[in-house]
Amino acid sequence: MADLTPEELAFLHGVFDAAREGRAAELAEVVDKGVPVDLTNSSGDTLLVLAAYHQQHDAVRVLLERGADVERTNDRGQSALAAAVFRQDEAVVRTLLAAGADPERGPKSAVETARVFELPEMLALLQDPALRP
Repeated sequence: MADLTPEELAFLHGVFDAAREGRAAELAEVVDKGVPVDLTNSSGDTLLVLAAYHQQHDAVRVLLERGADVERTNDRGQSALAAAVFRQDEAVVRTLLAAGADPERGPKSAVETARVFELPEMLALLQDPALRP
């Protein structure tokens, strides 16, 4: 990051903000122009992890359409699916499962998240074979 100008850093911070805030059209535009769809921040969070955690369904969809890796985990071992389970966002969970996200993936998997935080509705979703491709 030392090679980036202050303007470039500000731009990249804005891209992460777009994921958090669900600015799907902006994300589509910047990824289409060359920003890596799996760009990560200093915590290892991808745009997809941030969008899922912040319950930004349209942003999740746009990133998946552009090839975001549903299996990437952040530095804490959390995937986008685990983030959506933690936030109890059924729509994002369903979208990620349909895109092929593995509920057992990562040291802090979505299944483990549902069990630890006692989220039986989320665990049932994760275990529903009809929701997988």
